[in-house]
Amino acid sequence: MMRNLRMTIEFDGSRYKGWQKQKEGIPTIQEKLERVLSKMTGEEIQVIGCGRTDSGVHAENYTANFHTECMFSADAMLEYLYEYLPEDIVVKAMKDTSERFHARYKVKSKTYVYRINNNRFRNVFNRRYVYHSDVRLDLGRMREAARFLIGTHDFQSFTSMKAGTKSTIRTLNRIEITEEDGLIEVEVNGNSFLLNMVRIIAGTLMEVGKGELEPEDVARILEEKKRPEACPIAQAKGLCLKNIEY
Repeated sequence: MMRNLRMTIEFDGSRYKGWQKQKEGIPTIQEKLERVLSKMTGEEIQVIGCGRTDSGVHAENYTANFHTECMFSADAMLEYLYEYLPEDIVVKAMKDTSERFHARYKVKSKTYVYRINNNRFRNVFNRRYVYHSDVRLDLGRMREAARFLIGTHDFQSFTSMKAGTKSTIRTLNRIEITEEDGLIEVEVNGNSFLLNMVRIIAGTLMEVGKGELEPEDVARILEEKKRPEACPIAQAKGLCLKNIEY
């Protein structure tokens, strides 16, 4: 009997070239999972992920699914994965799900968070997961700029994807910017995201926070529909996939 199993995965993306499997010898999250699952089941397992992540990006609740005829219980599979996966990848939950469930096609929205340490000194314990800026950021200006990005727009200025490859129209539902003890979190929720989109948004908002751009410039950048109009891509290490909604 063919089963469809849904997984919730947490990973530190520091040493991986993103989620998607690439050519032999390039470390990715998908490749690591498929190798261990194939060994466990004795089958050629293909894991379906909820989407790509950039090199160096992390995830707290990444969703994936795979099909197998293996009759091990979900708990037994969890134990096996915990033992044989690298320490920087943990499958936190697994359950049998409907045959129709597809981790990528069924997504309604995704939530990413970009974390910035805005204190004078970097924190040695979170430096691999948080971008450090010792230039004081004005959160009021950043929030004002973020308002121009909410809704359905052509985000061509906010992606590294080549123009004309596919539609660059996306919908952002919310952007929330919070701060506690100098740790700033830029949380972005949308229906889907383009290549490097969240990192370019974060980089642009930081430029506004530094005073290098005016909040209104974000509306102009959107309207230009040209990648060079947006700001540099924020470092990957500060970005984490927080949640997936189905």
